[in-house]
Amino acid sequence: MPTPHIEAQPGDFADTVLMPGDPLRAQFIAETFLEDARCVNRVRNMLGFTGTYRGRKISVMGSGMGIPSLSIYAKELITEYGVERLVRVGSCGAVRDDVAVNDIVIGMGACTDSGVNRARFNGHDFAAIADFDLTRHAVEAARERGTKVKVGNLFSADLFYTPDIEFFQSMKRHGILGVEMEAAGLYGVAAEFQARALTVCTVSDHILKGEALDSQARQTGFSEMMAITLEGLLRDDEEAKR
Repeated sequence: MPTPHIEAQPGDFADTVLMPGDPLRAQFIAETFLEDARCVNRVRNMLGFTGTYRGRKISVMGSGMGIPSLSIYAKELITEYGVERLVRVGSCGAVRDDVAVNDIVIGMGACTDSGVNRARFNGHDFAAIADFDLTRHAVEAARERGTKVKVGNLFSADLFYTPDIEFFQSMKRHGILGVEMEAAGLYGVAAEFQARALTVCTVSDHILKGEALDSQARQTGFSEMMAITLEGLLRDDEEAKR
């Protein structure tokens, strides 16, 4: 049934949903990478679409910015629409010297300064991690394409304009690959409601070096990230059939 945030009918969503933050990016993904895509949600302009990729039914829907927004949509997609796999596809900022703009980062885990996972885990720390097989299949897809990816920890921040800029140095020392705003929340929701989740990001800027991609370079990296993500999902499907 429709929810206060999603108007789609039962069966409108595939069991796999890609989740960029920007609803217009969801529309771009649907129009560029999916066949026969149709819009299934327009509530609050958080656009959602369902189409096919190489014959496989796949949906894409915006999540909004930040863990609270994503958590609403991810929870309802799982519990009300039967979604089993959710993949955040977005961008992140780098802090490490060996991570450069336009690199592709796969979030095996996600640290956070948000309190949402402690709230859902009785006040205790929760290890927010991606699904192993989704991670493995995305890495395998990248290797087959000859694309180098970095796999490790992300940091999901509550504040985009943080006053604690010295903390970026601590992230660097602890090996954080990218700073973004949603992955830890997605992994927490997926764990609570028995779904599988992954985050794949392109590095759009380097926070400590002050470097950033122009719009054309961002699109090139995004297209390769999408290819890796979609091919990884197909690998996951094939393994499930064996």
